[in-house]
Amino acid sequence: MERIPVMVLTGYLGAGKTTLLNRILSGDHGRRYAVIVNEFGEIGIDNELIVGTEEELFEMSNGCICCTVRGDLVRTLHRLLETGGSFDGIIIETTGIADPGPVVQTFFVDHFLQARTFVDSVTTVVDAKHIGLRLADSAEAVEQIAFADQIVLNKTELVAEDELRTIEARLRKLNPLAPIHRAQRAEVALDRLLERRGFDLQHILSLEPDFLGPAHGGAGHVHDEQCDHDHDHEQGHDGDAHHDHVHDDGISSVSLSAEVPFDGAKLSDWLNALVAASGRDILRAKGIFEVKGESRRLVFQSVHMLLEGDFQREWRPEEARHSRLVFIGRNLDVEALQSGLAACEAA
Repeated sequence: MERIPVMVLTGYLGAGKTTLLNRILSGDHGRRYAVIVNEFGEIGIDNELIVGTEEELFEMSNGCICCTVRGDLVRTLHRLLETGGSFDGIIIETTGIADPGPVVQTFFVDHFLQARTFVDSVTTVVDAKHIGLRLADSAEAVEQIAFADQIVLNKTELVAEDELRTIEARLRKLNPLAPIHRAQRAEVALDRLLERRGFDLQHILSLEPDFLGPAHGGAGHVHDEQCDHDHDHEQGHDGDAHHDHVHDDGISSVSLSAEVPFDGAKLSDWLNALVAASGRDILRAKGIFEVKGESRRLVFQSVHMLLEGDFQREWRPEEARHSRLVFIGRNLDVEALQSGLAACEAA
């Protein structure tokens, strides 16, 4: 059975989520969407703002989708999929104050949803005019940007070009992985947003092999006790980890890379232990590794404490076999991450 793509549409209050949703629903793309709208108050109005279409519309009110009504989300999705309606995709519009992390996790922990759907993207709408204030006073706004697979920078007509560039630089520090689409009144070419498999790391790498950024050596000697490795032993590395420190609610990104192959068992043990111990602080992580004795690339990603990884396609002859790893989160210890990764290198 072909799995159905799901877009999680998020963004802070007033950013333009419903405007973008209406553009998608009325767009000339030949797709039909089931829409789930979550509102925080007891009386919902978002459904009244959505354009009249033949789409199936579900509304969940009196609670935030990422906490009190998460069970309602699961039940709504089950009911929607079990009825066998005629739709090509699902769009979930969260409240403006929702943390998208738990919403995404829902699709990883529910076996029925795993079998029938896949997360196509977390699309975050950002209000260019007010994002500076939001990053200063709202942890949720920061979370929404950090989790995004793509960002729609909306209301750009209200901001000067030099300020826009500053905003984009700030967004990239929070999330170096997500492409940024500038927009006015949420108008973005839909083929740039829909069914892009933005959450599918393997698909991204097939389109943009360098999307994890330039190579940055991941040196370091701090012993990671989750890996069976002598902390005095050092493999050959060049350079240091790339660390974009951001003072927005403590969220930052760390990029690591290595030019040597890894021990698959040690790497798996380290990543699992790292996510188990620090998963609440690690919002997102994505990586691609060369494993000793394996001709295929090991690709992995995590959302908080949920981790998935698999061997994907063969390394191409023209590819540089350097491993790359990016973390986005809070309280990231660069040296510990460097040394933990280094400890997993193949003998």
